[in-house]
Amino acid sequence: MSKVRTKVAGKGPMSLAFYWFASGLCRIFARLYWRMSVEGREHVPSSGAFILAPVHRSNIDTIISGTILKRRVRFMGKDSLWKTRAGGWLVTALGAFPVSRGTADREALQRCVEILEGGEPLVVYPEGQRRSGPLVEDIYDGAAYIALRAGVPIVPIGIGGSERAMPKGKRFIYPVKVHAVIGPPIEVKPLEGNRVPRTEVREVSAVLKDELQRLFDIAQVRAGV
Repeated sequence: MSKVRTKVAGKGPMSLAFYWFASGLCRIFARLYWRMSVEGREHVPSSGAFILAPVHRSNIDTIISGTILKRRVRFMGKDSLWKTRAGGWLVTALGAFPVSRGTADREALQRCVEILEGGEPLVVYPEGQRRSGPLVEDIYDGAAYIALRAGVPIVPIGIGGSERAMPKGKRFIYPVKVHAVIGPPIEVKPLEGNRVPRTEVREVSAVLKDELQRLFDIAQVRAGV
């Protein structure tokens, strides 16, 4: 069994119980500490697989993304989080699986597709890493590529206020207003064969970028930024 396949599992009773316990605590914390509000929940599919694609301005975006859904979601995490057995179990139970930063991790990309084919939602940050400021600039094609490979929609999310709550490079979390706006799913065309045309990847990425900017603008206003 592959390294990624083993560590991504986390479907045992203890792992699932821990996930829902942690998710519930995070949801309560977000509502009380950040006065977090969410609009557009009706756009989230109630069943089936999809990619959840948020803007990324803070480490707390992962917490916010996980509390938005009432379903278990999967995340990619840097492989250093799996250095210890206890730490690996913890992040795996929370839905994460390892990727190697700075390399073309084909196995992780394949695992993303397998997770989606298994009917689970997957969080992918189109910007690739935390950015700063009000503009969604260049985004990576990963979200579009995976969506086309798996034949699933992309659900974009704008998160306003998270950069103020925990700016990049800071460890303290500030009690500021956070607001998330979920947009309508971006549907992708079924593939003919196994090849993913680069033109279609670029088209989907362009639509996603524009939609993320629109939602981010609304979220920022709602959060009072």
